[in-house]
Amino acid sequence: MGWYASTIAPRLLDKAMGGALFAKGRALICGPLTGEVVEIGFGSGHNVPHYPAAVTHVYAVEPSDLARRLAARRVAASPVPVSFVGLVGEAIPLADASVDHALMTFTLCSVQDPRQVLREIRRVMRPGGHLYLIEHGLAPEGRVRRWQHRLNRLEQRVADGCQLTREPVSLLAEAGYTVDLLTQRFPGRPTPWTYITMATASPA
Repeated sequence: MGWYASTIAPRLLDKAMGGALFAKGRALICGPLTGEVVEIGFGSGHNVPHYPAAVTHVYAVEPSDLARRLAARRVAASPVPVSFVGLVGEAIPLADASVDHALMTFTLCSVQDPRQVLREIRRVMRPGGHLYLIEHGLAPEGRVRRWQHRLNRLEQRVADGCQLTREPVSLLAEAGYTVDLLTQRFPGRPTPWTYITMATASPA
């Protein structure tokens, strides 16, 4: 991990992902969680205030030391225990069928191998478990899609690997998940960053 990725990007993402619009979506997607949960891409802990009381433990996967430090205050204030258990979603250090559900918010866009991450989530979830996710992705609107492709390389550099051109629902389907789509929309004016998918997915 280079200097920018380790010292600048986590602070930028902490600020960028902490707005009220994101908080509303986080509350909605976290609301149904129960039991033991693995969260891939924990970041600086913006989901922590939205964990419901039915969650008994969160196992956090996050590669950035600085993001973990930025999350410390939120974790300390949380009534739900949080344990950092790994660095990358491609290799989750949990036993097979060891968690009830999984959570990803704005993470599938930036992992190196999204298909492997989704396979790992399948492995660690117990039968009947669900993956709850919010992602931005490739928009259906032609003008916005063209800008997403133009800006994608710059986006990866500035936002630590984040890509504008991934399609989360297609990735889930390819990985063998049944997708229950909650919404796909632009919350406000269309931009290359704001075509948002909220969904739950279960292994088929």
